Amino acid sequence: MKRIALVTIGTQGDVQPYLALAIALKDRGYSVVLGASEEFQPMVEGYGIEFHTLGPSIQGFLTQQRFENAMSQSMLINGPSLLRQGQQIVDTAARHAWNMCQGADMLILNMNTSFGIDIAEALHVPAVMVALQPLNSTSEFPLCMYYGVDFGPAFNKLTYTAMTVQQIYYNLPRNKLRRELMGLDARKKGGFFRNTDGTSLTTLYAYSPVVSPRPRDWPKSAIVTGYWQLKDLTDWQPSAAFQTFLSQGDAPVYIGFGSMPFGAERNTRILKEAVAMWGGRAVVARGWGGINPQDLPDSIFAIEKAPHDKLFKYVSAVVHHGGAGTTSAGLHLGRPTFVVPQTVDQPYWGRRIYELGCGPKPVRLRKLTSEILAGALADLSSNQNYRRNAGEIAELLHGEDGTDRAIKVIERVMANYVPRLPGDKKIRKSKPVLKLVG
Repeated sequence: MKRIALVTIGTQGDVQPYLALAIALKDRGYSVVLGASEEFQPMVEGYGIEFHTLGPSIQGFLTQQRFENAMSQSMLINGPSLLRQGQQIVDTAARHAWNMCQGADMLILNMNTSFGIDIAEALHVPAVMVALQPLNSTSEFPLCMYYGVDFGPAFNKLTYTAMTVQQIYYNLPRNKLRRELMGLDARKKGGFFRNTDGTSLTTLYAYSPVVSPRPRDWPKSAIVTGYWQLKDLTDWQPSAAFQTFLSQGDAPVYIGFGSMPFGAERNTRILKEAVAMWGGRAVVARGWGGINPQDLPDSIFAIEKAPHDKLFKYVSAVVHHGGAGTTSAGLHLGRPTFVVPQTVDQPYWGRRIYELGCGPKPVRLRKLTSEILAGALADLSSNQNYRRNAGEIAELLHGEDGTDRAIKVIERVMANYVPRLPGDKKIRKSKPVLKLVG
């Protein structure tokens, strides 16, 4: 039985697609292990998937005051310490992953766990990179984290140099790990999407080409599969109090700012003032996102954490941070959407929602005002074009099977993989015995 190790670190939106793929792989008869930070063990094991910790909770890293200050005040002052902490998280995760991946026949990674490329090299097994947002360089649009005016193809291509800087940041702990843990020389070539010898790494993009079409100038190794949807097993149902709220008026709008816990006091003030100006009703989810659910008016209902694919069935539209998973959940249910991005890929998904005609133009959370949010809520509620466009996209999404296409690519990579030793000498069928290091 072939064994596949999936290695990811991040928030829940970064883990769920890997879990969906792990389930599909297990259903096909593969032995599967999923590595993530410790807080995801109950979720992963709840789906019957073997779990291996990659270190402490990412939530603890994101909820510290220094991170709040960096996002809301000064990255220059707070950034260096956060970067050091981030590299320590990567170092710890790599050491756990090294042990987890022993005996694996393939590794499936993401950008945060690109050290897995080195582990695969040391173990002489293939690796596949996964991304939840477009990261390969293209002239068709700027890097996903860019928020601003599009100055054309040359500028778009230039924005991807930021990936090179990010690669240098990740390479600092990786080269140390290659020497100490894996017995390898320092990396001389490669990147997030290349092996150490410079050859292209197969990259699976776990989103729909309907939402983000594949750029024409991407390499053949970059494949857009469709979303990897995780089926909810919690049997979540509206509470009696929520059912009463729903029955007392029109369907509410969902408002939430994701799992980045920044500016809760300011966000909550804007939320309450905007809903009052608009005159409608809203539902917000408790959790560790940037909203304080205490002392809300009767027009706003706060619920305990709920799966988006079920909660969104009860709302007329959604307002959120633009994370890949939340964007997918809203579009799969055909909900008009307003995105208030903060960082990473959120600006890109906000642009795509707007360009697809499924909602208003995105506004960065730091620039959001009560008046802007109230206007967006009124627009979401009255613009039938948003609802029609979102409904048409939902129909197309339901016709896709992203995990099936991904597995076909994974099987092709495994079947065609030829292990190589330094100097490009082919390895014969027998594999070397590798000792676990520290």
